[in-house]
Amino acid sequence: MEALLALAIGLLTATGLYLMLRQRTFPVILGLTFLSYAVNLFLFASGRLALNATPIIGTSETYTDPLPQALVLTAIVISFGMTAVITILAIGGHLHAGHDRIDLGPDDEAPK
Repeated sequence: MEALLALAIGLLTATGLYLMLRQRTFPVILGLTFLSYAVNLFLFASGRLALNATPIIGTSETYTDPLPQALVLTAIVISFGMTAVITILAIGGHLHAGHDRIDLGPDDEAPK
């Protein structure tokens, strides 16, 4: 189980980094999303994976740490908000410049 989770985190991180190095805005947004998924899985795994364990002490014999679960829930909300903001910025940049390239070469100028 731990090896599968580590493999999933590594695969999501590698995919996110690859997409962030692309030269268009949509793959960069997808790359940031994949990286946020990898961070969420890493935070969740930091609370030790336990099957059938409740986060409340006293309700069962084994319990799990509730802090990583709270951190993941908060990170999901923040990453959703950041994805919405970045998407709106990318749409605005596409409407303003007429293309969705990230880099500006020496021949390109910003519109006035």
